[in-house]
Amino acid sequence: MTSMQNTGRSQVSKPEIDYSLYLVSGRELLPEGITYLESLEQAIQGGVTVVQVREKNADTGEFLKIAQETQELCNKYNVPLIINDRIDIALAIRATGVHLGQTDMPVSVARSLLPAETIIGISCNNPEQVEKALNEGADYVGLGAVYGTATKDVTGKITGPRNVGAMLEKLDGSNVKAVVIGGIKSSNVLRTLHGSVSTTGHVLDGVAVVSDIAASKTPKDAAHNLSSIVKAFKHVSLPSSLATPFSTQVSSPLVEHAAALLYIVRKHGPLIHQITNTVVTNQSANATLALGASPIMATSPHEMEDLQKATGALLINFGTIADKEGMLQAGKFANLNKKPVVFDPVGVGATAYRRAAAKELMNFWQASIIKGNAAEIGTLADSVEVQAKGVDSGGSFENPPEVIRQLAQKERCIIVLSGVTDYISNGSDVVALHNGHPLLGQITGSGCMLGTVVATFAAAERLRSLEKEGTGSNEEGRLVSGDMLLAAVGGVLALTVASEIAAARKDVKGSGTFLPALIDELGRLTPEVIIDRAKVELFH
Repeated sequence: MTSMQNTGRSQVSKPEIDYSLYLVSGRELLPEGITYLESLEQAIQGGVTVVQVREKNADTGEFLKIAQETQELCNKYNVPLIINDRIDIALAIRATGVHLGQTDMPVSVARSLLPAETIIGISCNNPEQVEKALNEGADYVGLGAVYGTATKDVTGKITGPRNVGAMLEKLDGSNVKAVVIGGIKSSNVLRTLHGSVSTTGHVLDGVAVVSDIAASKTPKDAAHNLSSIVKAFKHVSLPSSLATPFSTQVSSPLVEHAAALLYIVRKHGPLIHQITNTVVTNQSANATLALGASPIMATSPHEMEDLQKATGALLINFGTIADKEGMLQAGKFANLNKKPVVFDPVGVGATAYRRAAAKELMNFWQASIIKGNAAEIGTLADSVEVQAKGVDSGGSFENPPEVIRQLAQKERCIIVLSGVTDYISNGSDVVALHNGHPLLGQITGSGCMLGTVVATFAAAERLRSLEKEGTGSNEEGRLVSGDMLLAAVGGVLALTVASEIAAARKDVKGSGTFLPALIDELGRLTPEVIIDRAKVELFH
């Protein structure tokens, strides 16, 4: 698992390490009936590629003994050994490397004391620390803590996956490697890898794990599970796919493919789980039924694990934010079961609590599609160009395609910007849809209903992809199967085309008669009608 490389900073050859699955020791976590060395050997057999010995409470003699025993085992499997903090221990056993914290000895001083070929890693929590590590000559960085963890005090240091990309970008053009650490486990590792990509396409080299392996009664299986996911993600993470998360490059015939998803909805009748605000629950459920799918509006966190095994897609609309724990658990299990997650951050810019709640949700799970009006999208993009008026938007962007293209790259998902013209981006291409009717803006919750329809089409696109491609090795490395841009285009067109037809009916006299007519027309809608009426513009 190691070979020699030239660092580029000097002519010294250093071990080339596979950081894919980086195990940090945790003897205090061992379950009964298994020793430290037994657990470690099984973990290496399961796929661990590098080991770090971390002993915060051991005295020097004990630490040295543990390090020597660990090295003997690592040498047996040709796995590199890193020592945490203690340069004296690393020197004594001639370890492959050392790992330093921000309050430990500076990299430059450690470098002067250690053999030239020694690997030096350092923990970093923000882009400035990464830049400093790069300048000081670190060989790799440990980024995080990504999530909360019981193995270390990370108060005030939790980054979440969404902030890892900015740190990775600092490493562009260098040979410095990067892993994430802090709360990484099999249930969140794929979500973490997917979300921890810079807007320049820089991906992680691996993940550092403690308790998910060290505390396991079957460490070989635990390591194998993690290793398989990391390998699968790396296999599918080509530059082209990284540029367009949950999507491919837009191809023709876009509208025909998007509209055809309505056939799949009516063939399979997928279950659409919706945690939505109390104002729109009834009409959102009716819209789901009209399209041919089945709604479930459950909110209890205690049933999310079971529900996400059965659903076709999940919509999280936090208009009234009454069920945040349910939202957290629903998204977590949707990611784990590879189901599309549509997030509608209603009124996210209106209060500090909404902004904090959105940040917490989006770090806990990965959205496949984010849908919002200009004010909501502007808040997520840290833009002040458009201000919120309660849950409504107070204007539009000067350059909507560029705003949502950048946000899609940052959030690693499809972005839908709703308005008079609807814009959809996968981070590379932008689709503008010019359908709709002013009456949509005169009924409560039309934007929320749009989220429902998009989630329904997302479920259909996942089914289409699985029917066509199956569940091969490529799917293990993806959070969701299928092209979610296609689903978003189909969902937006379905609602906006239906609104045009409903508004033209003679029995529609205003907003009061428009809503039931809209539900009727969603039920009567066909792919052929969508194709005939679609008004589409592409921006490459």
